[in-house]
Amino acid sequence: MRRVSDLNIASNIPLPAPALLLHEIPRTDVQEEFVAESRARIRDILRHNDRRFLLIVGPCSIHDTRAGLEYAARLRGLIDRVGEGVFLVMRCYFEKPRTSLGWKGLIMDPHLDGSDDIPEGLRIARRFLRAVTEIGVPTATELLDPITPQYIADLVCWSAIGARTTESQTHRQMASGLSMPLAFKNGTQGTVGSAIHAIHAARQPQTFLGISGDGVASAVSTTGNPDCHLVLRGGDRGPNYSPEHIAGAERLLQEAGLHRAIVIDCSHGNSGKDAERQPTVLRDILAQRTSGTDSIVGAMLESNLVAGQQPFPRPPAELVYGQSITDACIGWETTERLILEVAGQAGPPWST
Repeated sequence: MRRVSDLNIASNIPLPAPALLLHEIPRTDVQEEFVAESRARIRDILRHNDRRFLLIVGPCSIHDTRAGLEYAARLRGLIDRVGEGVFLVMRCYFEKPRTSLGWKGLIMDPHLDGSDDIPEGLRIARRFLRAVTEIGVPTATELLDPITPQYIADLVCWSAIGARTTESQTHRQMASGLSMPLAFKNGTQGTVGSAIHAIHAARQPQTFLGISGDGVASAVSTTGNPDCHLVLRGGDRGPNYSPEHIAGAERLLQEAGLHRAIVIDCSHGNSGKDAERQPTVLRDILAQRTSGTDSIVGAMLESNLVAGQQPFPRPPAELVYGQSITDACIGWETTERLILEVAGQAGPPWST
């Protein structure tokens, strides 16, 4: 008899139930309160109830947790210095979307060798988030696989849906049930319409297929996520952070009845994929904000201990400590100068 099922499946390894992993690597009451408070502050910024500038900064992706925790410790050292004007959140990105091939991130391949030990990747990611929150640094991540949030979302303060998945119904539905403020990036062409539609959809109640905490397939019904917002990240046609682009995005948000809250990604299409242009983008949007553009509430920077990027794949022992294996980043010295610069210039354009 001819087979009709699993013709192209090499293996099917069960994952631990989310509830089991959360029990194995629990969050403390202090960590839970820290996440809740950080989310509340981000919500206040998005709603213009907090005058600070939201700055989401950190490695393009986490591949070495030791270097990642050193970065978190350095960032923590700046939080108290700039906290009156800037709310710092660290990029803790474990999943990387791929147009064709490439390393898919720490959750998918934690050993950097193609072994795809996903159960261990989930454990490492959860331990890392727990350690960063313990240091006292708010966390941010991009959610790519719709199953991932069950394992790590309780330790995430801000999240994003990327340009490649903003149009995905699955991701819009997932976002509607998440508990943290969440951003949709504009599409890869640079157009904003798909992100506006995504925000509107994710704010509504949804029912979809998912998994329960026990790891059982389930029908999930949500109440909608009221804290979805827009990230402009440029696109194939170039940057989209100019005053004209901002005005166009404001108009679309207003027509859709959505919050006029825009975060600018200083990397990707807005920098022409040149990491060293990120400071120029940041300074431009700060100038717009201080001149009265109150819809700009924050920015994103790709930053690491060491500037640039290094070739991968290669043996982990040969990797430069603290340097990206995905997108190129600015180095720590530049990052620190920029954060202090933002703290001095990011005063809000609206009155109390």
